[in-house]
Amino acid sequence: MPAEKMYSIPDRFRRIENLHILFWLMKDICWCMTWRTLGIAMLVPTLTVAILITWQTRKLKSELFHNLAVTFWICANGYWMIVEFFGVDEKLRIFTVIPFSIGLFFIVVYYAFILPRERKTEKLVTISVDVPENTLKLAKAG
Repeated sequence: MPAEKMYSIPDRFRRIENLHILFWLMKDICWCMTWRTLGIAMLVPTLTVAILITWQTRKLKSELFHNLAVTFWICANGYWMIVEFFGVDEKLRIFTVIPFSIGLFFIVVYYAFILPRERKTEKLVTISVDVPENTLKLAKAG
């Protein structure tokens, strides 16, 4: 059975991601409660942390492309919230399609082009070695 690849994110990145979830939830609660000032204020740290996470994970293509999509999702989401707060959402909400589409573009590029190329170039070598029983006993004793 081939070994399963391990993927881990540094603990400091994970803490920032958890903070990001808190900000995002607070922003969305403000939105649904129509707390305009606090909702718009919470958009700033939510988007800032999304950009920070994207920057921190820029060397990991999978994380980079997914975090770019999340960042554009938050842009679209924040714009939608603002136009709804000011009662112009019926006219202007359609423009959320721009950042939503940019986010979708990053996901499509990743899964259609980057991931297949990474899998193609990835080389996994598995070596099976039979070790005589007496060698194992010597190794344990020594």
